[in-house]
Amino acid sequence: QVHLVESGGGVVQAGDSLRLSCVASGSAFSLRAMAWFRQAPGKEREFVAAISWAGGTTFYADAVKGRFTISRDNGKTEVLLQMNSLQQGDTGIYYCAAAPMATMVRLSEINEYEAWGQGTQVTVSS
Repeated sequence: QVHLVESGGGVVQAGDSLRLSCVASGSAFSLRAMAWFRQAPGKEREFVAAISWAGGTTFYADAVKGRFTISRDNGKTEVLLQMNSLQQGDTGIYYCAAAPMATMVRLSEINEYEAWGQGTQVTVSS
């Protein structure tokens, strides 16, 4: 089992940057694909970015490609989301998610992930 805690959200202006952190505790972090999803008010949770076990593969939603970067530090059991050039459409609660250990998953599919953090709020104003 893995426990996830996100941090780093806040209120920023359009064009600003934020870096979200997700620290994991529990079993086999280095063997789990990790991802970020977000949920805007009144909308379904959507995929943002994902990274494979060893970090060799990353995958992004089209809406954030070129602006967001996902990375991981297996030694610190941490996954980061660097968000640049933030837009109002990026507003929402950002959730960290962990896939089952030692399992190949479809990185952008929400149902592939078995553990979720509590979320951190990101608000982008104009």
